[in-house]
Amino acid sequence: MLKAFSGGSLSRDITASIVVFLVAMPLCMGIAVASGAPPEKGLITGIIGGIVVGLLAGSPLQVSGPAAGLAVIVFEIVREQGLSALGPILILAGAIQVVAGLLKVGGWFRAISPAVVHGMLAGIGVLIVVGQFHVLFDDKPLSSGLHNLIAMPGQVMGLTEQTAATAFAVGIVTILSMLGWEKFRPASMRLLPGALVGVLMGTLVAFALNLPVARVVVPESIVAAVTLPEQGLLAQLMNPTIITTAIAIAFIASAETLLSAAAVDRMHDGVRTNYNKELSAQGVGNLLCGFAGALPMTGVIVRSSANVQAGAKTRLSAILHGVWILGFVALLPWLLREIPMAALAGILVVTGFRLVSVAHVKHLLHRYGPLPAVVWAATLICVVATDLLTGVLVGIGLSMLELLPHASRLRLKVEDAARADAHEVSLRGTATFLTLPRLSAKLEALPTAGLIILNVERLGHIDHTSAEMLREWVERRRGAGAPVEFFGATGRMRQLVA
Repeated sequence: MLKAFSGGSLSRDITASIVVFLVAMPLCMGIAVASGAPPEKGLITGIIGGIVVGLLAGSPLQVSGPAAGLAVIVFEIVREQGLSALGPILILAGAIQVVAGLLKVGGWFRAISPAVVHGMLAGIGVLIVVGQFHVLFDDKPLSSGLHNLIAMPGQVMGLTEQTAATAFAVGIVTILSMLGWEKFRPASMRLLPGALVGVLMGTLVAFALNLPVARVVVPESIVAAVTLPEQGLLAQLMNPTIITTAIAIAFIASAETLLSAAAVDRMHDGVRTNYNKELSAQGVGNLLCGFAGALPMTGVIVRSSANVQAGAKTRLSAILHGVWILGFVALLPWLLREIPMAALAGILVVTGFRLVSVAHVKHLLHRYGPLPAVVWAATLICVVATDLLTGVLVGIGLSMLELLPHASRLRLKVEDAARADAHEVSLRGTATFLTLPRLSAKLEALPTAGLIILNVERLGHIDHTSAEMLREWVERRRGAGAPVEFFGATGRMRQLVA
């Protein structure tokens, strides 16, 4: 921690923490609303994610808090089991993550196909858009994504009703302000987040015109928002429904966190992520969120990228952003009560839309053929039509089809040898997601400087999951000025040479 106060990093970390705080505030509340929970539950998660997980994290520049990726599954839990069920679920999910980190299984989450992960995020994005569309009209989302989708034309037809039209106008002002600021903001104010500008404009319009729209409800004290577990916690932890849901939360939160951490690593040249330490830190955070009755947390890419882009150098930035949230909620709760619900819905509609990355599926189709694109589409459709866990399991099942032609030869041998002026790594056999953790660990352990020669002459096949990992590693290494050369590259491997 002392390093955070040395050199020129302190001022940059403080500046970055303020930027992340401004990004996080509307998202913490909005994601809570999308999850069917009071806004203060998201703020508590943001505080714990900043202060506690920031101290323990294995990815120093990653920021943790409530995530849009879990909003859908939390909404289902709240609707079917009640808000009180979140406590025991998160306590168990957090314990699973802590144990998983101690058992060093963090690297295995990187083996999940990128097509599955992006398909899951796209499905979540669709569900958030069709659900929050109804909140734009001061209405409540329906019980499923399909029902919300079917009911959307009816909401538009109901715009003749004054209250709905007024709320919708506030939501549109928020969306246009957010998008307009992001497109036209001056370079000197590039760090001011569009989400904050959108919420401010929606709130100012509603306040100035005294509009009759639903507003955020928060308690007088943040302490009053903390809900300790009820009696009979042990019995709840043994409930099969609680156990199943906790496993799903732990799995999805861990995958999203570690994939976000990998993305953050690509944004900077500093300390690389310790995946197992990050996994355990997230577990501690979710344990505390469970005992506080808050929302689940993950590492989140929107806040993390804002942190890196704002110039953060150490974990102090993430910690301070949690301190700023705590201070704001403790001292200015009255200001939060002026925010229209439709303004938060507008921010989430944009956030959900951006989760549907068509560019990524085009990239997969171009580089690896139709199977990853089919996996992406199937995962998206199943998430929207059924539920999050089913969609992920279907995607993982389909991604295993890539193994079938090579089922009899799934072994990969990795050998490395140091030379006078280079380091050679030879790959022999079949590189699949089953061998990805070992391959990734070997690559990350190579010297950070000097030429690396990848001998792939005897590599029979590489699946798209391993190819994406290898491509990202090569790009990151070359970006840091360390040369990488391929020997014997053909077919899919030849694309990595360029």
